[in-house]
Amino acid sequence: MTPENVTWARVVPAEFILLGITDRWDLRLTLFLIFLPIYLVNLLGNVGMVLLICVDARLHTPMYFFLANLSLLDACYSSAIGPKMLADLLLPQATIPYAACALQMFVFAGLADAECCLLAAMAYDRYVAIRNPLLYATAMSPRLCLTLLGASGLGGAVSAVVHTTFTFRLSFCRSREVNSFFCDIPPLLAISCDDTSLNELLLFAICGFIQTATVLAIVVSYGCIAGAVIRMRSAAGRRRAASTCGSHLTAVAMLYGTLIFMYLRPSSSYALDTDKMASVFYTLVIPALNPLIYSLRNQEVKGALGRSWRRLCCPTGGARDRAEGAV
Repeated sequence: MTPENVTWARVVPAEFILLGITDRWDLRLTLFLIFLPIYLVNLLGNVGMVLLICVDARLHTPMYFFLANLSLLDACYSSAIGPKMLADLLLPQATIPYAACALQMFVFAGLADAECCLLAAMAYDRYVAIRNPLLYATAMSPRLCLTLLGASGLGGAVSAVVHTTFTFRLSFCRSREVNSFFCDIPPLLAISCDDTSLNELLLFAICGFIQTATVLAIVVSYGCIAGAVIRMRSAAGRRRAASTCGSHLTAVAMLYGTLIFMYLRPSSSYALDTDKMASVFYTLVIPALNPLIYSLRNQEVKGALGRSWRRLCCPTGGARDRAEGAV
């Protein structure tokens, strides 16, 4: 083999070894017992929110259309990581095939970036609802809602394709051990023997563009919302606006704060052992908290839960609720 062929040969391992969160067996068992209920709450809460919005006619509004899709995204992207992470905590050595690693990165990166875009669309939806509630259903037409949802999905798909393609064109001859519990971009770049400066530039540029553009859209929307709330004469209207917007702002702050900490940094500042806990937070904890955030302070969701419960326990009361909803 010529020197040139040696230089340009790609090293593609059959599988990667995931080092996980810790190598201590007692801590791994403890973490399994902690993370399993969190993942189950995440899955049940988000799937339950989607089903509740689908079955309750009073929640068939643009706001809850976006919330149902947010819950679906949370359930899917946490499920791309959560089940394997839980299973790996009980194994002496966790491995993942090369192709499965690429698929996991593609699904997670695409859904996470799509969620950022969707949160920006939800901020615009809140602005339209508060600015002119009488024309809300007309302004946020089904066509516009589907367009915003499609744009969010497209943004996530483009980001996922770019990151996955450029990461898995690298050679991994330095090691097969990924210092993480899933196939994330920074730990994979750390074990590549190629120049990763282009990958780091793409990571910073694409994540930076998506997060800057969506944060700007959210800030502008909430600036307009603040102006509309100040002009309100009704105290009840102000409380209602604060309730719906407060839930959204809490979700935005948690997700964006963690993502900015994780990805918008130079590679020299990566501390993979420390970053694992931040990864756990945005892959498992935030998706589990979102249904609670959006339901605990939302009277419409509480009312829908009550009506659904009465339908299950008391068919007569459920029929009355359906009749009232149809009026």
